[in-house]
Amino acid sequence: MDDLIVCRCEGVRLSEILKAIDEGADAFPGVKKRVRTGMGYCQGRVCQQVVRDIIEQATGKPVPLQRAQTPVRPILLSDIGPYDG
Repeated sequence: MDDLIVCRCEGVRLSEILKAIDEGADAFPGVKKRVRTGMGYCQGRVCQQVVRDIIEQATGKPVPLQRAQTPVRPILLSDIGPYDG
C-alpha cells in the first residue's frame, strides 16, 4: 500500500509522503518542498486533497488547502522579443 502513487504528475508515492510527514512536514507546502507533490502539470488540483487527508490522519490536526496555481509552461527568451545585447 505504501507504493500507491498519490501525485500522478510527479510520480510521488504514499511512502514518500509519509516519510516527509515523519521528517516534520505538517502542511501541504512542507510535503511539496520535500517530495514535489503538487508541482506537476495540475499544480495540486488532483492530489492536494488526498495529501491533506493523509497529513490530517497522521498529525491529528486540520490542514487548510492551498490555492491552486495555473500551470505555466517554459518559453524561449527569443519568443519574448529581440535581444539587442
